[in-house]
Amino acid sequence: MKKVIHTSGKRKTAIARGRFREGKGRVRINKRPVELYDPELARLKITEPLSLAGDVVKTVDIDVKVVGGGVMGQAEAARMVIAKGLIQWTSDMDLKEKFIQYDRTMLVGDPRRSEPKKYGGRGARARRQKSYR
Repeated sequence: MKKVIHTSGKRKTAIARGRFREGKGRVRINKRPVELYDPELARLKITEPLSLAGDVVKTVDIDVKVVGGGVMGQAEAARMVIAKGLIQWTSDMDLKEKFIQYDRTMLVGDPRRSEPKKYGGRGARARRQKSYR
């Protein structure tokens, strides 16, 4: 039986789900090869864990599906999926340490969310100004 691992990652309102299987090292984000992913800054963000992991990536096919959020939120969610999945796939604690040393947000989520808007103003904190003169 083939080995398959499922992982998920979140960033702001973006949610990414990933599937890892034995293969030739293909990485797809929303069914598109990661090499064709635009914008370039987001692609570089996604490929960080792949370059840190080294040769392990050549034996794994990674499919990531990302929904919600903006471009960079989606990129960071996908990056989290890839990093978590590679650690589960290899069960290598040295790799985990390497990821944490490089950037902790690869494995640990950022709990910050946007604050909900309240009445009496335009935003979460902003209020309507009043003048008595």
